[in-house]
Amino acid sequence: MSNATPSQDPLEFLKGMWSSMGFHLPGMVTPTLDVNELDKRIADLKAVEGWLKMNLNMLQMSIQGLEMQRMTLAAVQSMGQPSGQGESGPNPFASAAASAAMWPWTFLQQATTAAAGAASPPPEPQEQGAAPKPSGK
Repeated sequence: MSNATPSQDPLEFLKGMWSSMGFHLPGMVTPTLDVNELDKRIADLKAVEGWLKMNLNMLQMSIQGLEMQRMTLAAVQSMGQPSGQGESGPNPFASAAASAAMWPWTFLQQATTAAAGAASPPPEPQEQGAAPKPSGK
């Protein structure tokens, strides 16, 4: 037996156990009773919380940016492929992105077609059995 008398205090026993394992956790073993120390810890933890929230917001913005980039690339790829040509793999964004990205092009085509139809004179009706009119040359 050893000459050292075992400590009867359970907190001292836990401190000794934690320190011998290499984990020094003074706040976990013995609670702090100093109000100033608690205020300092609260301020530190709030600073860490603010930093983590900022990083979370930056991460969310990065994810949204990548999603927008993916949708834009899918729209550009779908605009570059003819309608009859099938895609090599399923693209869940192709129909939504194509309809969202194609509206200016569709509108321009409809306006051009309408303007061309209004500018060209309507064909003259021909009577049945009548010969076409000769040109005045």
